[in-house]
Amino acid sequence: MTREEIIAKMAEDAETTKVSARAALDSFLSSVTKTLKKGGRVSLVGFGTFSVSKRGARTGRNPQTGATINIPARKVAKFKAGKGLSDTVNGK
Repeated sequence: MTREEIIAKMAEDAETTKVSARAALDSFLSSVTKTLKKGGRVSLVGFGTFSVSKRGARTGRNPQTGATINIPARKVAKFKAGKGLSDTVNGK
């Protein structure tokens, strides 16, 4: 599903305009992004949890040349599906 398809579905389900649905989606995404940037977590019971994980520095290999390269440590966004979402996807 694309962003525009999500907005259209939200507008249809909530019986509102696409403009309102877009504003709601933008607000949600902005809130999640700001919380993760601060190192926090966003938990939606039954759906899942967004969090930040630290990935340590490591050595990698350039696939074209085979040369060894150093990959610096960084933070990555992570999503763990909740039981409700997992059960729905698995047909339970």
